[in-house]
Formats: sequence, C-alpha cells, structure tokens
Amino acid sequence: MQARAVEMFEKFSENKNGPLKGFVIVEIAGIGPAPFCGMVLADLGATVIRVDRVSAVSGSNVDESDEISKTNKTDILNRNKYSIGVDLKSPKAVEIVLKLCEAADGFLEGFRPGVAEKLGIGPKNCLSRNPKLVYGRMTGWGQEGPMAPWAGHDINYIALSGVLSGIGRSEGPPVPPMNLLGDFGGGGMYLAMGMLAGILNAQKSNQGQIVDAAMVDGAAILASMIFGMKALGFWTDKKGENLLDTGAHFYEVYETKDGQYISVGAIEPQFYAEFIRLGEIDDPEFNNQWDRNNWPNLKEKLKKKFLTKTLNEWVDLYKDSDACVAPVLTMDDAHENEHIKFRKTYVEVEGVLQPAPGPRFSETSLSNPTPPPMPGVHTREVLAAMNYSENDLNDLFGQGIVK
Repeated sequence: MQARAVEMFEKFSENKNGPLKGFVIVEIAGIGPAPFCGMVLADLGATVIRVDRVSAVSGSNVDESDEISKTNKTDILNRNKYSIGVDLKSPKAVEIVLKLCEAADGFLEGFRPGVAEKLGIGPKNCLSRNPKLVYGRMTGWGQEGPMAPWAGHDINYIALSGVLSGIGRSEGPPVPPMNLLGDFGGGGMYLAMGMLAGILNAQKSNQGQIVDAAMVDGAAILASMIFGMKALGFWTDKKGENLLDTGAHFYEVYETKDGQYISVGAIEPQFYAEFIRLGEIDDPEFNNQWDRNNWPNLKEKLKKKFLTKTLNEWVDLYKDSDACVAPVLTMDDAHENEHIKFRKTYVEVEGVLQPAPGPRFSETSLSNPTPPPMPGVHTREVLAAMNYSENDLNDLFGQGIVK
C-alpha cells in the first residue's frame, strides 16, 4: 500500500474495520456489477471513493425528507463509500481523477471498451501516474472479441456462455435466475476477486496491472463443476433431467398444503436415508435412489406427499436433522428466521433491510454498513485531503467542474 494514500485519506478510514482498511479504491460511478464490486471492497474495509457525474448531484442542501434522499438510502450497492461529483468532460476534472489514482491501490470502471480511454482515464493514463495501480474493468463481453463493442445484459451473457440453457424445468424454456449469475456472481464478485489478487501481487512486486473481468467469462467459470460432470457423462444438455436442475426427486422444490414451498437437497445416501425416515416414506420404490429412469415417478409421488402437510408441519418434522430440508422463504420472511437472525445475516441501515457485510473474520471484524452517500456529498472533503487549496476549490466549484 502506498504511504501517500494512507496519509492522504487516513481520516476516511478511521471508522472503518476489515482486512482492507487503509486501501484506497477509486470507482467511476455506474450501475450493477461494478458498483457491487466496489461495495464488496468497501464492506471489507477499503476506502472507496466513487466518482459521480455532476449531473447526478442534486445540490448542496438536500432535505432528508426529500424523495431523492429516501431513494438514495435504498441504493445499497453504494453503501460504505464516499462520493465526489465531477464533470469528466473537463480536463481539470480528469486531472482530479488522475490525482486520485496517484494515491489509490485500485481503480474500477464499467464502461464499454474504449470509453475510459476517450475520457482520458484509461489504463495508460492512470498507470502512468501510478505504476502500482490495479485497474479493474467490468464489461459483459470483455475488452476484446467480435461482440466486445455491443450492449448486453445479464441474460445475454449467461445465454452465450452456455449456462442459461441448463437452468429451468424440462417442460419449459430456460429460466433466468434473476440477474445474480451474470451481473453479480460472474461479474461483480469475479472482478472483486481479480482486484484482490492484483492488489496482493502489487504489494509483492510493486507492479500494477489491468483486470479484464467479463460477465460472459465469469458465468462460464461458475459452471466449472457442471462442465466436469458433463465430461464424465453424468450431465446432459437436457435441462430439468439432471442431478442439480430439478431432475432428481431428492433435489427439488415441492408445494405444501398451504401453498408454500419447501426445498429438498438430500443427495448423499446417509442424508437421503434420513429424509426418507423422517418423512415416513415407506414406499420400496424410494430405496433405489439413483435409478434415474424412476426419478420422474418418484417426484410425482413426493409432490402428492408434500401436499398432505403445511410448510410449518414439514419444517417441524425435519427440524434438527441431516435430511437437508429447508423452507423456501421470501425476502421479507428470511430475516425473521431463527438461524438467519442468530447469524445476523441481514442488517437494517436507516430503515433499509439489506444483507450484512461478509464473510466473517476472526481478527479483522467488519464494520456495520454506513448508508449510501448522496452523489457529490464528499467532494470538498476529498479534494481538500488531496491538498487543493480553498481558492482552488472555489474556482472548481464556481466553474461547475465539481459539484
């Protein structure tokens, strides 16, 4: 970590905890996976300074009762961050970003290929100021390739990677798993891993580098185990007929008597035996767990079985066991679950329920999240820490270069 970054932004990390405390990340504001990556790093203790467009900054006096402020509180991906508002069309604003890079360990952007270069904040510009910088790039298709210039969304990236084709039931079309697989698992978290690896290497080698994280690549790597099973002949391209895609009767979601749903994941023989025993299933056809030809028949029998009791009755029946059975809870209900509450998996920040930072660390525990900042709220504070004088600040604000 650069001594200058520690000194310059020391006060910004005073109230932070976590293994990344003291590390500085510059994030160019965007949507979805890149901000999620920034959130993960900020949750882990990094000082993340988000560069917002001046057009996103509403003004210096925002009433807390204002709808803008209320909306901002729900912008969970920007929690734990600091925000400055700059006009990247101005050379002076670009210089501010480059000065930030001089004191930073990492940089995040989610533009289409070539946009950052046109703005003057591409890898060459930033690394020339700080050769130790790790420059993270988040795109759907990657920085290079026939589709690199074109737009897309999560559903497109996981479709082209071959992953979407295997998600869904046998009788219907592929089902997008919200935007969790491409945007966040194969995108933001993939980039966060790359940033951490790059920063670790930079501490050892004093050499920064570019991290090219493409969602189409990230989605593919998440399916590594499935590709291995396919190569072994244990997985087919026919969705809804395999072990983990609702093909097996012991890995499925079933409706209960009260219209709720329960999940079953009793894969290993000992867990399957416990599932059968506690469920009081005495049909001998269930004794041959791995007879794939009989899976559809056994699923139909279990569908009828689970409709005989309510969700709570089934939960009580399987409670405190290795049967691998759990209720399917809504997001509203999950945080009230006994185990979830014990783990403090969710936290409330200014009235907004959200997942708690993680994972858990024995020596560098994480801080409770701070609410997402209004765009530009830390502009003066950050620039002052960068040794901009009061006259410089008044000039920048007066010209609308910063806000």
